[in-house]
Amino acid sequence: MNILMMTNTYWPHVGGVARSIAAFTACYRARGHSVLVVAPEFPGMPEDEPDVVRIPAIQNFNGSDFSVVLPVPGHLERAVRQFEPAIVHSHHPFLVGSAALRVASWQSCPLVFTHHTMYEDYTHYVPGDSEALKRFVVQLSTSYANVCDHVVAPSESIAGVLAERGVTTPVDVVPTGVATAEFAHGDGRRIRDWLGIPTDAPVVGHLGRLAPEKNLTFLADALARLASARPEAHCLVVGSGPSADDIARVFEQADVGDRLHFAGQLSGRDLVDAYHAMDVFAFASLTETQGMVLAEAMAAGLPVVALDAPGAREVVRDGANGRLLACQDAAAFAEATAGLLALDGDARRQCREAVAATADRFDRQACADRALAIYQGLESGTSWDEGEHDAWHRSLRRIRAEWDLLKGVAQAAGAAAGLSEDEPEEGGDGPSAL
Repeated sequence: MNILMMTNTYWPHVGGVARSIAAFTACYRARGHSVLVVAPEFPGMPEDEPDVVRIPAIQNFNGSDFSVVLPVPGHLERAVRQFEPAIVHSHHPFLVGSAALRVASWQSCPLVFTHHTMYEDYTHYVPGDSEALKRFVVQLSTSYANVCDHVVAPSESIAGVLAERGVTTPVDVVPTGVATAEFAHGDGRRIRDWLGIPTDAPVVGHLGRLAPEKNLTFLADALARLASARPEAHCLVVGSGPSADDIARVFEQADVGDRLHFAGQLSGRDLVDAYHAMDVFAFASLTETQGMVLAEAMAAGLPVVALDAPGAREVVRDGANGRLLACQDAAAFAEATAGLLALDGDARRQCREAVAATADRFDRQACADRALAIYQGLESGTSWDEGEHDAWHRSLRRIRAEWDLLKGVAQAAGAAAGLSEDEPEEGGDGPSAL
């Protein structure tokens, strides 16, 4: 099967979406499928990338880690026609996502959309951030989902949110999953020696993009409290981003800055070893769609302390494989983390068994099976018009795609302005009736 992946973010950008696409792409290719990835240009990207088409983009939009894609160049259309996709899989509703809808229309193939992100939690990167803008992006992403043939939700929580927002397209839950065997063994001592962390010190770790929407000031407060109460404890942070200085400031103000260690962005064996340098994984984000780093941590044998939120609640079972806290209370978070560090005997053994069982549930190969089953069902269940009128039907599909995009923007603008969604639109359904 020829699978076309279209995304606004990809390597060398480090983030959940890029990692998800790379993971599924590797699984599909290992099973004999062909995958073409369409992604923006990024500084530091490899010079030679087989089966990747890069398109121009404005980098680091408004101080963020994200890019804004420029008008799609002609070489993309040529590459796509040569590839002849059976499935187009869009990973964003905006920018490249719009191009994905157009590509699916003129290639007459199904469009799948993964709702990776709670987009309203990222509007602070846009000038003029407001509640109206949040409503706009929610409605726009919902409208986009409803013109796709199938939607993938990374967790049950997100599937529920999509249903509440009015997504009527079929939705299946497919987490990204982790390569559990790769994370099972690592050299944590190597990372500790590199960063100057004592071999026998209890270490609480965190991994991810260090950005405001990840609730890292709260996490830093909780872990600085832990470090103050336990002079032998150290904290290891893996990742980079604008919130790194805020984290460091919190630790310095608590006079425990010497026990905070930044490893920067890591990948491959270094990333696995970093997990194994930790004893407990801490996570405080409220904006995730799935708990991929939590599953990775558990594949490395780590219990997790997290706030009860989408993504985390699908992975963490309170009192079994970690702690899942209902309230955002820094003192309670620190106490729960200290409790996991102190586990011994039967309690520690039972926790490790629960952690291992959770890691098995999120094995990447099983997740790839579920995604491929969706593709195959769409491919076998789609009957496109062929024959002498084929060009006419393709033209109608392209017109409808453009109409759907415009209609989605209009509906989102109405939602942002607080207009009633029940009010009929002048002119009926337009080309969508074709």
